Amino acid sequence: MTEHYFSEAPTGDFRPRDIEVVLAGAPRQVHTAGGVFSPEHLDRGTEVLLRTLERAEDPRPGAVLDLGCGWGPIALAAALEDPEREVWAVDVNERSRELTRANAARLGLPGVRVAAPEDVPAELTFGEIRSNPPIRVGKEVLHGMLQLWLPRLAPGGAAHLVVAKHLGADSLQRWIATEFPELAVDRAARDKGFHVIRAERD
Repeated sequence: MTEHYFSEAPTGDFRPRDIEVVLAGAPRQVHTAGGVFSPEHLDRGTEVLLRTLERAEDPRPGAVLDLGCGWGPIALAAALEDPEREVWAVDVNERSRELTRANAARLGLPGVRVAAPEDVPAELTFGEIRSNPPIRVGKEVLHGMLQLWLPRLAPGGAAHLVVAKHLGADSLQRWIATEFPELAVDRAARDKGFHVIRAERD
């Protein structure tokens, strides 16, 4: 079976390496490795998401959830922007979690909490959910993820999901609007073939 970055326990050699990326407006040295999403660089979709969030209005109050954190760019950027804020980095991939922990420690970000999905407290709600979701897991798994996490948006909270247009951004936006009528769903940005879907709770 071909191994994917969404495997729970990647079996390839763990060979960490350092790359330089721009997060929260400055270059940062971070650890990455094979067996996680986009180990060579900050991928274009995540760049679009982070740029959109930088232009957004004041952050929503409450904890931030980075859903499918990979080596941690979205969670790290959120914590760099506001070191006092509680940020949860969640991924099924244990190697992703290990790298995110290492990167948070390296950047001096104790507010980043790294966890497997089942280890996030059930009562916790989020002011923001930020994600470059793993579209290639297939609709059934992706929809299940969103059905689990979008209901955990706090009142006044918002989710921002970046999805490539050619991988079904429009259809996913329609599905979210239909599945979650209590959320206001629109497109926050369109850039370089990617759409940022926004879902807000009143």
